[in-house]
Amino acid sequence: MFFAASKTVGYLLLPSNFLIGLGLAGAVLLLTRFARLGRRLMAAALVGLAICAFSPLANFVLYPLESRFPKWDSSRGEPDGIIVLGGPLDADLSAAHGVPVISGAADRIIAAATLAHRYPNARLVYSGGSPNLLHNDAKEADYATALFQGLGIAKSRLTMERQSRNTGENAELSKAIAKPKPGERWLLVTSAYHMPRSMGVFRKAGFPVEAYPVDWRVGTREDLFKYYVTANDGLQLVDIGVREWLGLIAYRIADRTDALLPGPQ
Repeated sequence: MFFAASKTVGYLLLPSNFLIGLGLAGAVLLLTRFARLGRRLMAAALVGLAICAFSPLANFVLYPLESRFPKWDSSRGEPDGIIVLGGPLDADLSAAHGVPVISGAADRIIAAATLAHRYPNARLVYSGGSPNLLHNDAKEADYATALFQGLGIAKSRLTMERQSRNTGENAELSKAIAKPKPGERWLLVTSAYHMPRSMGVFRKAGFPVEAYPVDWRVGTREDLFKYYVTANDGLQLVDIGVREWLGLIAYRIADRTDALLPGPQ
């Protein structure tokens, strides 16, 4: 139920989808006696889309998420393992073409491979099934193996978790596979905006990990008022940020994290 709701209600509430839906509802009302309301809805949708697309709104939505966890401090010593959360690979496109297809957040793969080379004794777990509500049997992890091997990581060091569909399942299934021992240090590699929710979920699952944020979408505080000249850029980032905030709220309500915005301990 939780997974289905997140893939339906969650997507309907994304700003781009919601505002387009609002505009379409207004267009339908133009054909009724509520035409005045329809014009207002269409105008509100257009203004809302323009604000999301070109204003600095995306920066203010994403910055609190991305700045929550600092860069990992390597001076504490070598990690025993590395957990990489799925997301970069499009399983369906990979299955269609027979090769790994990266659709976004490639930094997760690059950073994990870099860490694996730097720490040759560390185990590497890739956690990624299919996040789609309707999908075929293709799983991200099935194609991640070839990708990491192509980047010079031996197959013997790789463990693929291919059943998880969301962050909660990433944590539970990764813990079951990794079987972390007391005193071991595990890194969690995921996008900076996704790190607060991920850390909260892993803590709740009883898997102590250290944050290794990558894939930043916003610069420093000085960049908060940066505006966007391409509509797609602003809309995409606003959707990413709002989706993550909705995820944080949903996971807190469902008691899958102990805080609305988990931070460093």
